Amino acid sequence: MSDIIASPSTRRMALQKGVDIDARARELGRTTLGPEDLGTSAPPAQSADTSYWDVDHAAYGPVTTEPMSRFAQVAARNLGAANALIPQVTHHDRADISTIEGLRKAWRGEAQARGVKLTALAFHVMALARSLRDFPRFNASLSADGKTLVLKDYVHIGIAVDTPHGLMVPVIRDADRKGLWQLSTEITDLAARAQARKVSPDDMGGASMTISNLGGIGGLGFTPIVNPPELAILGITRTEIVTIWDGDTPRPVPMVPLDLSYDHRALNGADAARFMSRLVSLVAAPRQMMI
Repeated sequence: MSDIIASPSTRRMALQKGVDIDARARELGRTTLGPEDLGTSAPPAQSADTSYWDVDHAAYGPVTTEPMSRFAQVAARNLGAANALIPQVTHHDRADISTIEGLRKAWRGEAQARGVKLTALAFHVMALARSLRDFPRFNASLSADGKTLVLKDYVHIGIAVDTPHGLMVPVIRDADRKGLWQLSTEITDLAARAQARKVSPDDMGGASMTISNLGGIGGLGFTPIVNPPELAILGITRTEIVTIWDGDTPRPVPMVPLDLSYDHRALNGADAARFMSRLVSLVAAPRQMMI
């Protein structure tokens, strides 16, 4: 009996694919294998038997049905595969946004004169873009076979937009080369076009990392799912007032929860902690990003 730990379904899949479990484990330097370790042709979790999910719900009470749009069905398959095949971990932190809120208030007149809505999200995009430049392994993708890390010499930020027809992720190109006003303009434009289903194929794909912002809705935190082939995703939830002690003096501080989910195949906990420490410092002191 092999000493390699693998589920019966993984062993059955290996047999069907002609993969030697022991040899594959030695190649990867692992003692535990899952279906994702059997090669690029390993089928996603949706191929598993889900017939027992087929329940006659009407037998228990009144129901109505609502068909999933084609767009939503594609998103569901991609999210299901990502969650099944990627070992994801979420690092939780929070950042002081006192200065950001102060700048938004101070620059409100200039924003109106420019015809731009200056949101906190623009600051987050700028901070994330700088952090990705500082930590190249986060600005990367893993090859389909899991053997090669592709490091990118560009920083594109995806912005998840909740629309009536499903979740869309248009992308801000070269975010690290753009100033606050330009980022604000592009965020507003992409969100509006996503809502109107006027986002072109050129506006989608190729992101370094995605931001999922629930701050306008609520929540204390969440676990966003990595959007492959990206290696991480940043979640943002509603700002809360937290009491910070300055010696013996309590001080109320607006803090925003930040949740970083990452692909543990390429990134480790210490990597995530260092990355988030840098990101939090930039959010707390945004003027250093504008120098």
